[in-house]
Amino acid sequence: MDAPKKYLSRRHFIASSAVGLMPIFGLSSNAYAQSTYPSKAIRLVVPYSAGGQGDTVGRLIAERLSRNLGQQVFVDNRVGASGNIGARFVAQADPDGYTLLLVPESNMLISPYVYKDPPFDPIKDFVPVGKVGETGLVLVAHPGAGIKTVADVVSAAKLQRGGLSYGTAGVGTNAHFVAELFKQRTGANLVHVPYKGGAPAMADVMGGQIPLVVTAVASAIGQIRSGKVVPIAVTMTQRSTSLPDVPTFVESGMADLFYNPWLGVFAPAKTSRAVVDRLNTELNAVMSMPEIRAKFGEMGLAATTSVAEAFTGELHRDIERYGPIIKKAGITAE
Repeated sequence: MDAPKKYLSRRHFIASSAVGLMPIFGLSSNAYAQSTYPSKAIRLVVPYSAGGQGDTVGRLIAERLSRNLGQQVFVDNRVGASGNIGARFVAQADPDGYTLLLVPESNMLISPYVYKDPPFDPIKDFVPVGKVGETGLVLVAHPGAGIKTVADVVSAAKLQRGGLSYGTAGVGTNAHFVAELFKQRTGANLVHVPYKGGAPAMADVMGGQIPLVVTAVASAIGQIRSGKVVPIAVTMTQRSTSLPDVPTFVESGMADLFYNPWLGVFAPAKTSRAVVDRLNTELNAVMSMPEIRAKFGEMGLAATTSVAEAFTGELHRDIERYGPIIKKAGITAE
């Protein structure tokens, strides 16, 4: 009975000594953390319902990351409050790299401004790991509305008693913000009709219950190609590769109306640099895979790779640019 105890004690001593001697032999604690991470399954929180674009993207990434990291990466759909419930869950998680967040830019740029008591701070509570995709928004109209251009929207809004209605996936979404920015720039009398998701909004514009909808390019490609809705303009600085014949708002005479939505992966603040670097490296490897880029393209997304520090800088610049505009629009989600 003594031999096993003696053996375990000696093994424990050797292991402990090895950790203590790492700096002596040039293996820093950060390098050690990176080399041993991950040692268990990783939770990728998608704060939107299963079956949506964010969920589909999350599952594609999780499957490939699992292979690269040698540990299971599983999607956890934590739905509610326009994505804020899931985001808050990750913000409050242990910063050990085992709980990550996949969100669109609206959760980081818009939500903190439209909620009276924001459940998280995008700068203080998170560390960006990497941007995985970019897309755009498109303004579409019912074919019977007689609206084909940005100028038509402004004219129709002036003529429509009580204002021209437009639908979005909900209050405080990026589509809502873009429409309010449009109102600021043109003075058009547009009336917001929030839906519980992009699908019911699209259903109503196709059915003629509402004349306009602002939605993700990916969500409207099929309906545009089939002629069920008329595309007016896209929000990107350049035309969408998925909709090359649709002009941008900039081309349509609105020089400062541009908004490029993105999807990014975040970890809780204070997650070690070594872990963030490992995740960034493997995430970029996944986003460089031809099959992933092809699948993203089918969804109207452009797969992207990024350096974590550069993505952090982009986040800060976007917040500085759009924050004042959101405040001026007076958008509130409560």
